[in-house]
Amino acid sequence: MRSVWGSILIAYGCGQAAVAAPAQVEAIKAQIGTDLQVSSKLRTHVLEEDQMSAFLIADDIQSDEDGTVVLTGNAEVRRIDSVVKGDRIDYHRSTGQLKVRGNGLIMREASIVKAPGFDYNIDAETGEITEPDFWLGATGGAGQAESADIFSTNHMRLNRVTYSGCPCPDPAWYIKSRQVDLRFEENEGVARHGTLYFKNVPILYSPYLTFPIRKERKSGFLMPTYGTSTAGGMEFSVPYYFNLAPNYDLTLTPRIMAKRGLQLGSEFRYLGHTYSGTLEGTYLNSDRESDRDRWYYGVKHSQALVGGLRANIDVRKVSDDDYFRDFSAFGLNEASTSWLASSASLSWAGSPYVSGSLSVHKYQTLQDRNTDNYLQPQYDKLPELHIRAARYDWGGFDVVSENYATRFSMPFYSGTLSAFDEYRDIRIAPDGDRFSSYTSVAYPIVRAGWYLTPKAGLHLSQYNIDWYADELTRYRGRDKTHSRSVPILSIDSGMTFERDATLFGNAAIQTLEPRLYYLYVPYRDQSQLPIFDTAYSDFSFSQAFSENIFSGGWDRIADANQLTIGLTSRWLDADTGFERLSLSVAQRRSFKDQRVTLEPGDTPRIRSKSDYLVGAQAALTDKLSVRFDGQFNPDFNERNRLSTGVRWEPKRLASVSAWYRYQRDPRQIRDQDYKVLPEDDQGREQVTLAGQWPLNNQWYALGRYDYSLKESRSTQSILGLEYKGNCCWSARVVLQRYAVARQEANTAVFFQLELSGLGGIGSDPMSLVRERVVGYQDINTPIPEKTVFERYQ
Repeated sequence: MRSVWGSILIAYGCGQAAVAAPAQVEAIKAQIGTDLQVSSKLRTHVLEEDQMSAFLIADDIQSDEDGTVVLTGNAEVRRIDSVVKGDRIDYHRSTGQLKVRGNGLIMREASIVKAPGFDYNIDAETGEITEPDFWLGATGGAGQAESADIFSTNHMRLNRVTYSGCPCPDPAWYIKSRQVDLRFEENEGVARHGTLYFKNVPILYSPYLTFPIRKERKSGFLMPTYGTSTAGGMEFSVPYYFNLAPNYDLTLTPRIMAKRGLQLGSEFRYLGHTYSGTLEGTYLNSDRESDRDRWYYGVKHSQALVGGLRANIDVRKVSDDDYFRDFSAFGLNEASTSWLASSASLSWAGSPYVSGSLSVHKYQTLQDRNTDNYLQPQYDKLPELHIRAARYDWGGFDVVSENYATRFSMPFYSGTLSAFDEYRDIRIAPDGDRFSSYTSVAYPIVRAGWYLTPKAGLHLSQYNIDWYADELTRYRGRDKTHSRSVPILSIDSGMTFERDATLFGNAAIQTLEPRLYYLYVPYRDQSQLPIFDTAYSDFSFSQAFSENIFSGGWDRIADANQLTIGLTSRWLDADTGFERLSLSVAQRRSFKDQRVTLEPGDTPRIRSKSDYLVGAQAALTDKLSVRFDGQFNPDFNERNRLSTGVRWEPKRLASVSAWYRYQRDPRQIRDQDYKVLPEDDQGREQVTLAGQWPLNNQWYALGRYDYSLKESRSTQSILGLEYKGNCCWSARVVLQRYAVARQEANTAVFFQLELSGLGGIGSDPMSLVRERVVGYQDINTPIPEKTVFERYQ
């Protein structure tokens, strides 16, 4: 007979406490006079060792005179932090020593060790185990060993062990080692002379191999990466991760490139209560291809100070113009970098109405050796002071004031390309100071179904310019000081109408949303002002309803007497409100010719009607969507911009998208008579195809293809193949070819073997794939994390 009550009385009489079953709670309370409460959820209880009670359960319980309790038949010794089971358990109450024989089991924090028998001290948590099978609760790892020594709560040693982080009955991968030390507090497993097997084939050996016990950070080698690229040849790297403290860490990455040599990379991250930051960099001594040292560094720091002050630093710099083209291994974005921005700022936001900042901005311009066109650097801002004051709904008025004081400095060319030596140490544009202030007052009137917002503003500017005399003397005789004041008046209004409708046979709500935006800006002669950070804006729906056709710092403010007319209609699902279809159109009507241009020689706008803007997007079904945006010239019946695409996602891991993009040379959009030479055409016309598709239950294809119709060449190609194993593993190979210049392309091959519970072996192309292949989904189902209650017994 299973002696539950007997175990309670014995344990209680020995200074221990015991509990049987929830149904007996009231009876136990009555007998031992303890207030017991049912917990609403599972949670970890922390008790001191001397406060932990042992619960003894067995079919038969006997107590010897020397204090030994003998439990036979389904024997259990339970504490709040651990469970010991066996066919027979000899328990010494005074020492906590357990002698377990037959079907032995130890469970602690969801980790389980099973063995035919073992000796274990439940108080000291030490013991010796023969032929144990073990399961690590936090990671799902499991294995077998010839023997195990438990030295403490923190340290267990396994001898002649086979381990796998795969929870499948027949794991695809495992590690064999002579000796494995598990240190639970450090979250570290150390395998000496370990060999990694995949499908029973050894693929990696290491005399010292570390792995995490829990899904937390730990010091040690990360998985090696390898691949090949046109720029670097065969590549191999082995990162080492230093878990220095809970709030900072360091990763060192040696990278061997067959064509270039050994590059050392590092990344240091830190995080505090009021600050955070990253220090990163690479260094390659004497590049074999270019015969010079190559390096990169980046510094980021954010610091919260007292009184609403915050400091931010973001600095990046490379050794030469070609750094990203030669060392980029992650695709088109990095390789086509033209400017590296660095900044430092001190900002203040301690008031609900006033904020400000003092900042410095510098740019490193990276020239392209494959073109003869010199890329003019951006102006450095040394420094810039910004003060913003805003008060909304102030007696019904919205008052905003933006104020800047900026020192602009044009940097000299300091790159490494001899093709642009003629620009070295030569000023190609004037320096100067700009003081600007734009204060506006608006009075929004918002009612159900309509709104009206009149707005008046005044833009004030003061320029102090350091002109210089070049060979063409184009700046000779210009005044060093200029001022400008421009009033800006606008009225924005709109209405929303609704009606019940149907769309594709489903109930819907259709809206009709007309919008009128009137803008008046008087003409001011600005031809003598420099252009520090201003350019033409692309004509779009947002720009059509804005106050200026120029973007940036308002070195040019276009004169205007114009009305923008917009109309949008939407079809919303009657039950959910989901937008199934949206159609929009807009056009700007000018009542006088525009006179202000960006450069003195530019052709001013004389058309009374702007291009038409047309937009449409529709979710034809839950799996098929389309989008269309266009800009059309009504006078010549020509397209100036066009973007259209379709995306189909019939099921998980299956998606296809196609896009077409066209843009005429911006100079031709502004001036229809502008003649563009073929070699100087800045327009583009491109087709993009991307998708992911299952070939069967295990094979998946993915890819992207970008083709420039204007240049008659491919600008980017990605082709990948993925294989999903039956359990705990997958493999993928990704081939990428991308343009790094007009006449140069780079080709890279990535290979990865992903072992669930261990990590990936080989280069990780998935960041590239997720960014480039629209709708990509991971083929692996994530292994759920374990908790201390996962294997509760």
